[in-house]
Amino acid sequence: MEKINKLPVLDEMVPKQIVEQLDKYIIGQDRAKKMIAIALRSRTRRKKLPLKLKEEVFPKNIIMIGSTGVGKTEIARRIAKLSNAPFVKVEATKYTEVGYVGRDVESMIRDLMSTAITMVKKEQQKLNETKVESIVENRLLDLIVPSVKKEDNQVSSFENKVEDIRSYYGQLLKSGSLEDKEVEMTINRKPKSMGIELVAAGGMNDIQDVVNNMSQMFSGNSPKSKKSKVSVSQARKIITDEESEKLIDQEKVIEIARNRCEQMGIVFIDEIDKIAGRSTSGSSSPDVSREGVQRDILPIVEGTKVNTKWGTVDTTHILFIAAGAFHISKPSDLIPELQGRFPLRVELNDLSVEDFIRILKEPENSITVQYRELMKTEEVELEFTDEGLKRISEIAYEVNFSNENIGARRLYTVMETLLEDLSFSADELKGQKIIITKEFVDEQLKDIVKDQDLSQYIL
Repeated sequence: MEKINKLPVLDEMVPKQIVEQLDKYIIGQDRAKKMIAIALRSRTRRKKLPLKLKEEVFPKNIIMIGSTGVGKTEIARRIAKLSNAPFVKVEATKYTEVGYVGRDVESMIRDLMSTAITMVKKEQQKLNETKVESIVENRLLDLIVPSVKKEDNQVSSFENKVEDIRSYYGQLLKSGSLEDKEVEMTINRKPKSMGIELVAAGGMNDIQDVVNNMSQMFSGNSPKSKKSKVSVSQARKIITDEESEKLIDQEKVIEIARNRCEQMGIVFIDEIDKIAGRSTSGSSSPDVSREGVQRDILPIVEGTKVNTKWGTVDTTHILFIAAGAFHISKPSDLIPELQGRFPLRVELNDLSVEDFIRILKEPENSITVQYRELMKTEEVELEFTDEGLKRISEIAYEVNFSNENIGARRLYTVMETLLEDLSFSADELKGQKIIITKEFVDEQLKDIVKDQDLSQYIL
């Protein structure tokens, strides 16, 4: 169990190393990365404090300000992976004030706890992988060649013969030769949880789920075990899930997950600017609704106990990262109490042509790498010249400037349009090498770039 709680990668990283890891996937935005790195390192430092002082050190929540596509969500997602922390991304606009139909704000914590449970379960299953594999092989073998029940008058030579057959099929199983063979097995279909969690649920959508579960329970139509014919590969998955579940200590999983959720959890609240009151608004009614959502979020961010089906979760030390474009509203339009719970603010820069070039060339998962590998599956070699990449970047920047600025996401639309014909006829180009030059880019996109209306529609 100690292996599960240990987070050696992040615990040993200083802020510079955290930034270096983020640099592999995110171009620019150095100040935002630095601020995030410090926030993460502060959580590691807090874990080393005496218990009495540890409880008094709260996470420094962050508001990231910037247009769409500049890297806000990607930064949050990458730090969650880096820290092996439960992470959920939610949109502020999906929530409604208490008393209205829609999602309640506490559901973000329930989602976070659910993510933590899934993470810990997967880790537990990884630890039990070898043991489960052995059990699964034996159960599959029993389905293919049932073992002989010993009786008083049983002939021992027959038993030996059966064992030889089992041994033969066991080798075939290990080699993967029997994956398509059909076997008959009893499948235990578990009904959905029938627990009535109205207090934990909160929102109307959650209550509807409970009502549906109750209806199923009282109708007597709960799914039961039944025999079915499935392939060996399907049976392997079913049995693996069953045996993995048996070996997991559910109470321990919940305990570890709750601790990780409370101490290392990260909630990314996107589009927070959409619930900020607008000082220039002529009507007060929409602002009242937005302010109501803010007031509902406030206790979650300040620190409260949220009921979930796995018990209560304390939100005091969960890190909250909010993000928004703030084109119309501004952070100061949020209610003062909520502003106070997000003491750190960082503005992300709009992407330049140089940033676009780096995005195309430097990240390990860059768009150019993705397209090269996709074409390779059709035996087509794709090569991008520096001039070609520069021209793609210039077009993406120009379209962002003249139309709506969607940041790095514009590169996907430009690249997809650029390589549309190539992708369509790739099967006819086997063995060829296609070089994406500046001339190739201009030729493919000349009509779209010249026609502003067409550019707005396609790019």
